[in-house]
Amino acid sequence: MSYLEGADLIPPDGTLSSIIRRSLDYVRLLLRVESVEGGFKINPLTGQPDGLIGKITLREPAAKESKLGLESIDRLLALANEALESAGYKLWILLDRLDVAFAETSELEANALRALFKAYMDLASLNQIKLKIFLRSDIWKRITESGFRESSHITRHATITWTEQSLLNLIIRRVLNNSDIREFYGVTESEILSNYDAQVAFFYRAFPDKVDPGQRKAKTFDWMLSRTKDALGIAAPRELIHLLTSVQDVQLGKYDVGTPEPAGSQLFDRSCFKEAMFEVSRVRVEQTLYAEYPDTKPWIEEVEGEKAEQSVGTLADLWDVDGDEAMRRAVRLVEIGFFEALGRKDSPRFKVPFLYRNYLALLQGKADLPGYSDEDVYEDHPSEGGNSAHGGNLP
Repeated sequence: MSYLEGADLIPPDGTLSSIIRRSLDYVRLLLRVESVEGGFKINPLTGQPDGLIGKITLREPAAKESKLGLESIDRLLALANEALESAGYKLWILLDRLDVAFAETSELEANALRALFKAYMDLASLNQIKLKIFLRSDIWKRITESGFRESSHITRHATITWTEQSLLNLIIRRVLNNSDIREFYGVTESEILSNYDAQVAFFYRAFPDKVDPGQRKAKTFDWMLSRTKDALGIAAPRELIHLLTSVQDVQLGKYDVGTPEPAGSQLFDRSCFKEAMFEVSRVRVEQTLYAEYPDTKPWIEEVEGEKAEQSVGTLADLWDVDGDEAMRRAVRLVEIGFFEALGRKDSPRFKVPFLYRNYLALLQGKADLPGYSDEDVYEDHPSEGGNSAHGGNLP
């Protein structure tokens, strides 16, 4: 024990983590490895600083440094935890939008998020300071595919799922947040939100019954869900809210040019939904698929203007590759939610969901069937002068 104290390997606070880090510091000192240091860049044109390069010190403060008041991050967190506990407070640090924080490369994203979860586990012993990490399930799957042993130690987690009922409730809450709308319909938030059937009834007071007229056509809310689901069958609030925001913009644009108001008590004309869907589709393709998975962009662009359902053979022809390579690419597009896999394993087919069809001008139908009629055309953007026919076999 005296030898350890003489070598300054036992810090004043005596915590286990400090002892281990002090020991590690001692070893690094022997190896002459102390820190990684940067600096700052100078812009050669302006002579002004053009960015900082930080320094990472790979050790606890030495005994002399501790006496001068230098403290490690762990010690500072422990002190903060004690102060919060004595004051009766808990501190939550919320981390969200991690899908865009490290968007440069998938390798950077995986390494950074693994490091984040290791930091999360390091802070687990602090009862007053808690990290709350919001992460898409597909990203979690991606960072654990190549192995992440520490993931088994993350036992406190919850998966947020959105059902049709919760998505409708989300829409109604946003609509009822507007006092003018509540006054217009003569309703209160409590009377509508207290009963799900009342929410459904109110939805169809404010929105058209159907986007496409016809007895066999889907009701408006079902239409909205089917158009905002990706190939994994997930309708996310982000796309649904974006659709309604775009519908509002289209409707306001119609008022600007003197278009008559929607029939009855409806806030939006049925025609607004198809026009708005093009913008939702564009943003999803450009800002999600292309931005997060740039390696797949050339493959997706080759599918533009083609049929929505493809086989391995038709994809091989489109991409000018052999069947094995076409299958590899198709599986990759399934993983990111662009393709839905159909059929048997020995003869798979791949279908693009409605969410991506408007922007990519995809046609309803199977690529290996000869010919197609006007009913095969999905929905061209009206402003582009294309057909606006709706496939008869669509919901």
